[in-house]
Amino acid sequence: MHASPLFGLTPDPRTLAVAIAIDVFLGDPPNAVHPVAWMGRFANALVRRAPATGPARQLAAGTLIVLAVSGVCLGSLAIVACATASTPRLAFWLGASLLSCMFAIKGLGAAGRVVRDALANGHVGQARQGLSALCSRDASALEEPELAAATVESLAENLSDSFVAPLLAYALFGLPGAVIYRAANTLDAMIGYRGRFEFLGKVAARLDDLLNLLPARLTAGLLLGAGALTEAHVGDGLRLLRRDRRKTASPNAGWPMATMAGLLGVCLSKPGHYRLGDEGRAVTFEDIDRAWRVVAVAAALAVALTMIAVMVRSAYGL
Repeated sequence: MHASPLFGLTPDPRTLAVAIAIDVFLGDPPNAVHPVAWMGRFANALVRRAPATGPARQLAAGTLIVLAVSGVCLGSLAIVACATASTPRLAFWLGASLLSCMFAIKGLGAAGRVVRDALANGHVGQARQGLSALCSRDASALEEPELAAATVESLAENLSDSFVAPLLAYALFGLPGAVIYRAANTLDAMIGYRGRFEFLGKVAARLDDLLNLLPARLTAGLLLGAGALTEAHVGDGLRLLRRDRRKTASPNAGWPMATMAGLLGVCLSKPGHYRLGDEGRAVTFEDIDRAWRVVAVAAALAVALTMIAVMVRSAYGL
């Protein structure tokens, strides 16, 4: 048997099945042994040494950071693959375990429940703290409806970023694809913002936008399919997807978020930035439950479709 499929360098249905099971039932390992946390620490060390001024210098440094993090990730994969080439069973479990770290569906649901439970019990301060695990928005001045709405938005958007996108990357390019996607997404989360990182993070932000073009659109379709299975407002989901998907600064975030706004019949907004959906009632913690139900079904559909695609590739040697 070849070592590459067993380690996950090429798409393999067994590796994918075990990786999904690990993520769904066990979730993320501690940061001390989490590959994405390692990416973040390495990237942070490079960012600390990057020039603090000069657009051209920062742009060049940001490009080098993307190349360095990606290169180290691919090099590490190659080393582990070679080291485990003579031990197929170890290669298989290492590959599946590493792939599971590229997903975060269990963690996404847990983070959403923290905010949901805090709001349900009237603990707005705890809800504000919990929101920080889902998005980078300043929650210090947000009240219950805004916190619930931000959580619903984050569940929809992170379904794409944290689950559908790495699934698609694995189906197309195996474990290297999933790892490179996660590296780009991590860098975007760290430095892909205006302000201090305007130029340092520009390459990371544009790469993340590019890599998420297809996943975001697939996620919108998956959410509509899940909405049909959960008796959500599919017609409104499709209507708002068509109308509001381009209202966000990101070319991708509006696709799943506008769809979710229509499915739930709520308005999701970030003052001064966007408003997705029709004016209506305030978003409540019950809407977080409804959003998670749709997200969970959409994730299951994504797994089923990805598994079919990987099995076809494996069967026909594609």
